[in-house]
Amino acid sequence: MKLYGFFRSGAAYRVRIALGLKGLKAQSLSRHLRKGEQRSADYLAINPQGLVPSLVLDDGTVLTQSLAILDYLDETYPEPPFLPKDPIERAKVRAFALAIACDIHPVQNLKVLNAVQALTGSAEAMIASNPAPFCFGDRPTLADICLVPQLVNARRFGADLTKLPRLLIAEAACLQLPAFADAAPERQPDAE
Repeated sequence: MKLYGFFRSGAAYRVRIALGLKGLKAQSLSRHLRKGEQRSADYLAINPQGLVPSLVLDDGTVLTQSLAILDYLDETYPEPPFLPKDPIERAKVRAFALAIACDIHPVQNLKVLNAVQALTGSAEAMIASNPAPFCFGDRPTLADICLVPQLVNARRFGADLTKLPRLLIAEAACLQLPAFADAAPERQPDAE
């Protein structure tokens, strides 16, 4: 395995810890974030988001996003487990991890600090080759569940979404489903 990262990247740090806990070795390949090495053509061919970490498996499969990599490692190498067996406790662990990874980490991220306006294009690239109508095929997944609220927020802040047609296709498919429509902010009892 090969792990593309950067020493100061909190997300790559997570993966390094996980590999260590599982007793796994990966060749460490650095992409210097402040020098923009994560945006080089050769690295974008590995990870179109231009982010670290990326874990390249022995068969050449590329995994991105630290929590997805941690899930893969935990499912493939179950000992020691990263999540408790009890569903309630699993939910609590996930909530804590997600609060850090999704709420705290992003505002400290160099990418966010340097180029907020470029963030949405990478999501388009991540699903561009996947079959429609949803992000990853013919049914909604966790990806769609995360996408729709983000697009609502993007509109709230005046973002131009016309350059993201694949994301808009997925959103439109989602909004045809009661689960998405009923969950819309404007349909909530505390809507203002």
